[in-house]
Order: sequence, then structure tokens, then C-alpha cells
Amino acid sequence: MAMNPSNVLLASSSARKMASGGGRNGPTLVCAPIMAESVGKMVANMEKAKQGGADLVEIRLDSLKSFNPHEDLKNLIKECPLPTLFTYRPKWEGGQYDGDEKKRLDALRLAMEFGADYIDVEIQVAREFNDSIYGKKPEKFKVIVSSHNYVDTPSVENLGNLVARIQATGADIVKIATTAVEITDVARVFQITVHSQVPIIGIVMGEKGFISRILCPKFGGFLTFGTIESGIISAPGQPTMKELLHLYNFRLIGPDTKLFGIIGKPVHHSKSPMLYNEAFKSVGFNGVYVPLLVDDVANFFQTYSSADFSGFSCTIPHKEAALKCCDEVDPVAKSIGAVNCIIRRPTDGKLIGYNTDYVGAISAIEDGLRGSHNSNNTGDSPLAGKLFVVIGAGGAGKALAYGAKEKGARVVIANRTYDRAREIADTVGGDALSITDLDKFHPEDGMILANTTSIGMQPKVDETPIPKHALRSYSLVFDAVYTPKMTRLLREAEESGAVIVSGLEMFIGQAYDQFERFTGLPAPKELFRKTMANY
Repeated sequence: MAMNPSNVLLASSSARKMASGGGRNGPTLVCAPIMAESVGKMVANMEKAKQGGADLVEIRLDSLKSFNPHEDLKNLIKECPLPTLFTYRPKWEGGQYDGDEKKRLDALRLAMEFGADYIDVEIQVAREFNDSIYGKKPEKFKVIVSSHNYVDTPSVENLGNLVARIQATGADIVKIATTAVEITDVARVFQITVHSQVPIIGIVMGEKGFISRILCPKFGGFLTFGTIESGIISAPGQPTMKELLHLYNFRLIGPDTKLFGIIGKPVHHSKSPMLYNEAFKSVGFNGVYVPLLVDDVANFFQTYSSADFSGFSCTIPHKEAALKCCDEVDPVAKSIGAVNCIIRRPTDGKLIGYNTDYVGAISAIEDGLRGSHNSNNTGDSPLAGKLFVVIGAGGAGKALAYGAKEKGARVVIANRTYDRAREIADTVGGDALSITDLDKFHPEDGMILANTTSIGMQPKVDETPIPKHALRSYSLVFDAVYTPKMTRLLREAEESGAVIVSGLEMFIGQAYDQFERFTGLPAPKELFRKTMANY
């Protein structure tokens, strides 16, 4: 079989050996970028960086409004409670400095003389700069030579050549920052870092490059950047230190950590990383769970095909496309025509697709009808014989229609496009409606309503799929949207006298099932509830 050039091949022992220290000594460092208009603000932020758990700070001299090199560098180094990395980024490399080049490089040499631990110089000037400090470098001082590409991520061959050119300038540490057009671009940078024989920083900028910042301890990166607070970033896609250390448990990630994630578009609103990473940590499972902003699912699975990429949750809009990428599909998922969970089987690397959506939602709805969380599940389902109206004809809509039908309910599918509703109704055995007909649809009282569309999800929290007056015919209303927890639909349903079931219940229910498939361990159910209650 021809090898996909961007495939991340990490299973070999040599790759693991490299990842655990070929090009670097010790764990991947967390560096907090310090950008401020005054030295005073910078010093205050250094203290925050230390308290937040950073290992070092990157002092961005180009962000200062006024700068007196002699005085300011001495102060910054003297006052800094952490090791320092000085960067004075010019406009031509994406920074803010727009002055004389000699003055810029003089300031960096001065930082070295005053006791900086690292400085960052751009590849274009690195050889000349390194020649100028030859024989004058303090023993522990290191030069990072960097290259920034704000357009795309080159091929593995071109990246390899770039790293060689950076090394040839006399760099102690190589830094390459590229831009992700697709999430699969990150694989090429992982491939370069894992095989690097020199300390290397490999960052892929932008939202689609986010995993490069979280997973660098696995692939042997020298450091990653974490901001002191959200919104104040020095490059696109940076997480906060708090997210790195406490949401993604960065210090626990190593060469053998298994990777899991949620495939979707959009995906950064998802609470799954918070839930699974907290649970992995609590049971001592060596895994990390990340958001995966994917455009093309088939390309994603083809690229990230190593055993380390162990399991995936799948959300809007990829649940149906992902099913086609699976080598085997659970019969239930096949009937539904959508998967929300994919496991890479360790024995042969095959992708196995499941649908756990309906389990969480249906049991939450049954509990709502019975009137309690922990009711006894014996006997017939309270859904038997009920009229069950599903809004939406995507993967989740199909799953709920299938689940309700299995429990003996009569199913009606309402969708914007009637033909799509009809198609699913025919598949599961039910009736179809256009969503606009819902306000007049009340053949009986005590019906069940389940919204499986994203109507009402943040940021469009004022939207609802059905007018309030029509909710009087329903005894229970479920909304798959869980951001916000109380959607407009649920609020109006409660005001109309219906029992309401939040999407959080479906989310937690399907998460139990996925956690057990991911880890082979029983789900820590109390912890899941507690984590989501805090959110």
C-alpha cells in the first residue's frame, strides 16, 4: 500500500524513543507570551504567568510603546520570577517593530549580555546574528531561530529542508510556525517534530492548528505557548495556560498518551474535552481528548491513521459522512445511518462506528416521563403508544426517531425540507411534516417533542423551532441543544406546563457509553454529573 506522505506514523519504537527525548531534554515547557505597552505592565504579567504555572515567559519587546534598551532590559530580567525568552519581532515577520534593524539586533545582544535565558531571532538574520555573538555566548544561553508562515503549511519535504536551513544558521533550538488550512496540515509538523534530532518548537497557527499546541509533549516539542488570559494572544489559536494545564492536563501528556477527540464544525463550543479529560485524570487513564475542527472527514481519517489516534466522538455536520469512513458499523448505527462514536480497534486498526446518541436521549426522556433520574427501568417504556415528534432530519434526528420507535412510540418527523423528513419517516416507519406546520399540529394531547436541530444554540439563543402556543399539546419537551442549558424552547415549554429534559442529559448519557468504549473502564457517572453541574 502506498504510504500517505502526511500520515503520522508514530507506532514505531524509534519514533517513541525520539518523542521521549531525541531532540530535547526533559518535559515540554509552557511559555507565557508577555505583550504589554509598558515595562511595569510586563512585570505585573510575569508574576501572573508564574502563578498560572508557566515555566518561562516570552517578552515581546515589539509590543512596548517606548523602549530604552539598557534600562528596560536590566529591569525586565531582574524583576522576572521565571526564565526569560526575548523576542523583538519585526513587521516583516508578523510583529510590531518597524524601526532600524541594527538597533533591533543590538537590543537582543544586550538582552543576552544582561542574562536572558533565550532569545528568538528570525531565520533571515540568524546567521549574521549568530556570527556576531560567536565566542560570547553565556554557557546556558540558547538562541531560538524561527520561521513563520502565515499562509499555509508546506510539504514534509519542504519543512524538512526548512529545519535543515534553520540548523545551518547555528540555531540551538529550531522554531517553525505554519498556518493550518485544514487540520490534516498539522500531521506534517508532528512528523517533523517527532523525528527531529535537535530541540524543536513546531506550532501550527489558527483554529485548525489548535492540536499542535496541546499535543506537542507527545510528539517531542520543546515548548508550547499558553496565554495569561483569554483574548490576549501573540499568535492565532493560542490556548490559555489554564486550558493547557487544567483542561487538557498538559503535564500528563507523553509519548504513549492515547489521543481522542470530537470531530465537528464548529467544535470549540463543545464541553466534551472538559468532561473526558477530567474523567481520564480521575481514573488514571493515559489519554487526552481534544477538539478537532474537521472539514473533510475521509481525509482526516486517512491522515491520522496511526493506532495512537484511538477514538472519536462525532458531531454536526459529520455524523453521516463519518459512517462511510468506518470499516465496520454497529447494526443500530447502520439502521440510523449515522455514527457519533468511532473506535480504532487496537488489534487491526480498523474503524468501528457506533451510535450512542439515542441511548442517552431516550433514557433521559423516559426518566422525565417517569418523573425521576434514578427510576426503576423495569417493565414497558413510558414511551410506548405515545406520539413522538422529532424536529430535524440529520443524524441526531434519525437516532431519536429510531430509538423512540424501538420503545413502541408512534413517530412523526418535522423538518425544513419536507422531502428529507419523508425519507426518514419512511425508513423508520412514521409520518412526516414540514416544520412550518408544527404550530397547527395537535392531533392529541400529551405528545412528546424532541428538537434535534441547532436552533436556539449559542450565539442564536433567541431562536426556537416552534411557537409557544403550540407547546400546550406536549407533556414533555426535549432539546438536544445544551449550550445554553436552558434554551428558549425549554423555557417556553416549562411555562406551558410540560416536563422539560435538557440536552445535557443526552450529552451525559451518550458520554457514559463512549467513555467505556474509549477506555474499557466503567464510566465515573458521579464525576460526569458533577463536572457538568459546575459548567
